[in-house]
Amino acid sequence: MSVLPGAEPFRHEGGDVGVLLCHGFTGSPQSLRPWARYLAARGLTVSLPLLPGHGTRWQDMQVTGWQDWYAEVDRELRALRERCERVFVAGLSMGGALALRLAAKHGDAVSGVVVVNPANKMHGVAQHALPVLRHLVPATKGIASDIAKPLSTELGYDRVPLHSAHSLRAFFRLADGDLPQVTQPLLLLRSPQDHVVPPADSARILGRVSSTDVTEILLEQSYHVATLDHDADRIFAESVAFIGRLAPGSVGEPESGLGKEGTAAGG
Repeated sequence: MSVLPGAEPFRHEGGDVGVLLCHGFTGSPQSLRPWARYLAARGLTVSLPLLPGHGTRWQDMQVTGWQDWYAEVDRELRALRERCERVFVAGLSMGGALALRLAAKHGDAVSGVVVVNPANKMHGVAQHALPVLRHLVPATKGIASDIAKPLSTELGYDRVPLHSAHSLRAFFRLADGDLPQVTQPLLLLRSPQDHVVPPADSARILGRVSSTDVTEILLEQSYHVATLDHDADRIFAESVAFIGRLAPGSVGEPESGLGKEGTAAGG
């Protein structure tokens, strides 16, 4: 299947500091594209891959699992490391869990972590039924577009494939076990009003990582997909300030045209 318009990956060759952005479960690069453009326009090298099974139709995701999604971001991180002197990882929702596991597994190869409404666990009765239910029902109601801002929408599936959800459940358990290995500086931004991921997930992450340089910021005006919501500009600015503090001289003034579609974006 062809990739949906707007769901294409984004790559920009900038300076010696790179940022890997990881999108969420059933979402696409569209949810992080404004963030990627913002970073690119300030001279950073940016990679925002499309995770396997995403960005086409939910049936394509049904045959993928966490190993596929994690392998994709792991490859992108290794490629950035070959190109850049320092690399930061960032993500939204499940993408936050992917970023944290990359930090845990790659150690000093990752200079810092930025997560927005990171997911850590499946909640509710449905998660316990998944091992059986996924063989009876192919998909359930989607979780995309939890956004407070009027007219702002997320390009994501309107159905959640249950085989993939079952795999995600397994990944959350694995990633949770890796959290004590996360020692890098951490910037965590979360929305108190999030209808997809409860505040307990961020609290557990903050309580289990071994990072000593930790900043938590509340996004009071946004729901789950905060990167497309009222607090988006704050997320972008805080992430650039975080990177600039840890890698002095890496962030420049906005460059005309660099953040625009068709200039910084690649296939």
